[in-house]
Amino acid sequence: MDKPGNPVGWFEIYVADMARARAFYTAVFGREMISLPEIGEGGEMYAFSWIEGAAGAAGALVRHPMGGSGKGGTMVYFSCDDVAKEASRAAQAGGRIIQPKMAIGQYGHIALVEDTEGNTIGLHSMQ
Repeated sequence: MDKPGNPVGWFEIYVADMARARAFYTAVFGREMISLPEIGEGGEMYAFSWIEGAAGAAGALVRHPMGGSGKGGTMVYFSCDDVAKEASRAAQAGGRIIQPKMAIGQYGHIALVEDTEGNTIGLHSMQ
């Protein structure tokens, strides 16, 4: 049965150093990070600001003993105005560009960057 809407409703990016990770993502995307209630023993969570009912998935940075940062099986793509600009800001904020801006045909452009915690994230834009 096909359900309307996008299948991703939430994402989490695991981090080792929350202050460093918050500074990185704030610098790259210019979005406020919102502290969420305690998530258990030794954990903390900061969500990217979101608009209820708007397009796209909401998500958070998570520091918790149950999960670690780094390369893994999850790739989160952030919607951008121009991936070249956000990739440049990622490098300036202490990250690393893994794949510079690359055309993906009718679907626009992507870039891949590594954040300050060792996570690889994707950037997507139509221009």
